[in-house]
Amino acid sequence: MQYIVSARKYRPMTFDAVVGQTALTTTLKNAVKSGKLAHAFLFCGPRGVGKTTCARIFAKAINCQHPTADGEACNECDSCAAFNQQRSLNIFELDAASNNSVENIKQLMDQTRIPPQSGRYKVFIIDEVHMLSPAAFNAFLKTLEEPPSYVIFILATTEKHKILPTIISRCQIYDFDRMSVPDIVGHLKRVADREGFTYDEEALHVIAEKADGGMRDALSIFDQTVSYSQGNLTYDKVIENLNVLDSDNYFRIIDLSLENKVADVMLLLNDILSRGFDGIHLVNGLAKHVRDVMMAKEPATLPLLDVSDQQREKFRAQAAKCPAKFLYQVLRVANRCDINYRQSSNKRLLVELTLIEIAQITQDDDASAGRRPHRRLKNLFRKSVASSQPTVAPQVAPTASTARRAPQAAPATAATPQPAMTPAAQGPSTPPLQGSGAVAQGAQSSGSGRISLRRLSTSINGLLNRPQEEAQQQEEQLDKSQTSQFDQDQVEKEWLSMCNRMTAAYPGLSARMKNLLPHITEYPNIELVVDNSILLDQLNAIRSRIRATLAHYLHNGNIEFTIRLAKADEVTKILTKRELFDEMRQKNPAIERLRQLLDLEMA
Repeated sequence: MQYIVSARKYRPMTFDAVVGQTALTTTLKNAVKSGKLAHAFLFCGPRGVGKTTCARIFAKAINCQHPTADGEACNECDSCAAFNQQRSLNIFELDAASNNSVENIKQLMDQTRIPPQSGRYKVFIIDEVHMLSPAAFNAFLKTLEEPPSYVIFILATTEKHKILPTIISRCQIYDFDRMSVPDIVGHLKRVADREGFTYDEEALHVIAEKADGGMRDALSIFDQTVSYSQGNLTYDKVIENLNVLDSDNYFRIIDLSLENKVADVMLLLNDILSRGFDGIHLVNGLAKHVRDVMMAKEPATLPLLDVSDQQREKFRAQAAKCPAKFLYQVLRVANRCDINYRQSSNKRLLVELTLIEIAQITQDDDASAGRRPHRRLKNLFRKSVASSQPTVAPQVAPTASTARRAPQAAPATAATPQPAMTPAAQGPSTPPLQGSGAVAQGAQSSGSGRISLRRLSTSINGLLNRPQEEAQQQEEQLDKSQTSQFDQDQVEKEWLSMCNRMTAAYPGLSARMKNLLPHITEYPNIELVVDNSILLDQLNAIRSRIRATLAHYLHNGNIEFTIRLAKADEVTKILTKRELFDEMRQKNPAIERLRQLLDLEMA
């Protein structure tokens, strides 16, 4: 006996057998009962949701000689028998993906001139109609608008936006929805029962979620997993065959994070990555899991979870343990990782840092714990103190209205600086994102919440516009005991990383800074040479911030950072295209000979 895949074997033959499209099938049945049929229909929606199937059922129903009282075909008359045996002369199907030329449309229009020999209507089903060429659409317009009375067109497409508006305006439009997970699971249960397969409901839920709303995809995956499991669909076999990350991993990550077990989270991450899963899939899956946990916190939103009853109970139990603030913060951190993942050069490190930050959310802000030290939000760069031991949080420079700092020779405790940005920056900040694309998210305030990016940008603009003599007094409390060695490559790397962190807050200045590279003069002193006085003034206004940032990331508190204007012999002239070409042919006479041979001139 020839094997037939489930998607074909269990293809619906009546409107009532169509899954998940009750509103559309009811409308079509009512049209059949009343006899009020349009001359053109447009069925649009995602793949595998029943567009072509409904078109065939509808074509059979309107040609049925004895339709039932509810608008279904009788499946007994000659027309229904001919359709079921695929020998009906009144129903034509055209695949527009491979028959998309004007000649194909002209042949179709020739067919419309011949009345049906039996039955009432000639039905033309054009699948993937968006693939027709513009010329074919234009040739089709007149016939579609005023076809013969016995002709009905049913157009099906997955990309409605590619169809000409003039075509759409001539059709009745039916939008098919994606299948819901419960609908797919219910249909898979019926198929499994009829085939005599054993199954776990959890396994069918995994298949339904993997199908992404398409019944044909779900049945194809069902056949694949049945072959793998030899007719015994268990949860473990399905996730192993489909290479799906077990949801238990997400439950474990949240439980471990609530207990601040960073080491265990890292071991779990390593195990997941070693099985071939991508880090960003883990982060996105965790975000979806946390969303479901949030829905499970309230009995009213618990039914929104498209999971089995057993899984729903697990979500409810974990939701009872998770504070709402913790869940919001996890979603924020996971979303930030998703944004920065593509541009990160070390993707695994980004995922690890994301999970570490999640595992530290519920930990007390106690520097003595050695995990989540106090940090402050700077008005231009974000930086953190060493996590291995408690240190004094770095301070920002004083405003013009506060007392100026004591001379450098005085102890750091001689004067208490006030924040240059805003009073909201005095409290400890949330942990910064460790990556070149990270942007400062805001600081904890004593009374005004978090600093928005707009306020941060405004503060930066105010800092850069201060007089040079005031900006030069800005100093950072640096750890002079840090004396790590660094070389020129490390300086250039940290300089570019710093410029990237500035991009979102002050793109103009950061773009100009990327074209400059500092150099080590007399170790550990670093010098930057600029070619114009305007840029020199802007950089001098934030010189202490740059010095503090380089000192922190190079782990050397004795760094001195100086900026000076380039001398005349240090400025490189920017050559025009002609000057570049003249220089090339002077160095390489072969280029000049080639130019003369081809008789070329510079445009």
